[in-house]
Amino acid sequence: MAECREKIVELKQYMQQHILGQEDLVKKLLITLLADGHILVEGAPGLAKTKAIKTLSECIAADYNRIQFTPDLLPSDITGSEIYVASTGQFEFRNGPVFANLVLADEINRAPAKVQSALLEAMAERQVSVGGKQYKLPDLFMVMATQNPIEHEGTYNLPEAQLDRFLLYVKIDQPEAATEHKILHLVRQETENAGFNNLQNGGCTLQIADIMQARKEAFQTHVSDSVEEYLVQLVMATRHPEKYDESLKNTIAFGASPRATIALDRCAKIHAWLAGRDFVLPEDIHALVYDVLRHRIILSFEAQAGGFTSDEVIAKLLKVVPLP
Repeated sequence: MAECREKIVELKQYMQQHILGQEDLVKKLLITLLADGHILVEGAPGLAKTKAIKTLSECIAADYNRIQFTPDLLPSDITGSEIYVASTGQFEFRNGPVFANLVLADEINRAPAKVQSALLEAMAERQVSVGGKQYKLPDLFMVMATQNPIEHEGTYNLPEAQLDRFLLYVKIDQPEAATEHKILHLVRQETENAGFNNLQNGGCTLQIADIMQARKEAFQTHVSDSVEEYLVQLVMATRHPEKYDESLKNTIAFGASPRATIALDRCAKIHAWLAGRDFVLPEDIHALVYDVLRHRIILSFEAQAGGFTSDEVIAKLLKVVPLP
């Protein structure tokens, strides 16, 4: 077990050395991969979102495809379609870019809901349906979708049902000055050395089997009854906040679904496992609770009018739900 964990920790350290200023993104990208989920990342252009998942695919020898979402994109551009082959006189299915281990759905909110929903079956069922037939996706399959928070003109908000399919919703910020210097020096070095895509200079390459084994081990991390009760109460608090604090009444229109409970449990286990523990602490839950819940709760009109954000409401819930 220790050997498998060391491989994943080594992978995390290698990626953090090359994705500077985004250590939190790298960690949560790995947690999502090990949790068998999908991740939605919101951040300004140029923050190494694409580089992060591309580097991850190279490090684990996985298939990687990028889909650039645009208003004129069609569902078949994602899933693939049946093509008539004149030589055989039959239709044959040609795989779309979603048939990969790691898929980057870049600027997913640039395409209308009909196109966004083309990913929904793939994310939920790990298959696509075309022409009345189902086509299975790889066992190791993760979607990383990105959103640009700067410009909202010509964008389409993701429907709540699709947001709920994302294990984590991560927001990233611009790096600080010290990190900016490191980024500049790293890019200069990569330019001189013709990049690091060949994973030289200490790079690590894992197999997909290693990720599957790590996932199996991480899921065995123990959760005590008291910590499990605390996790469940946090989710319950999003549905009935007034039971924990009367001042929070009418702040949440719709609370988190059971997927939030499952996601928080899985992510907390993996966070503890990466930290070298075989048991979950409340701090493991706290490390992921914002990313798990922020897209799964819908604030009331009163809360939105009062200027509240989902993160602020989650912070209040953390204060009123008693620790185990």
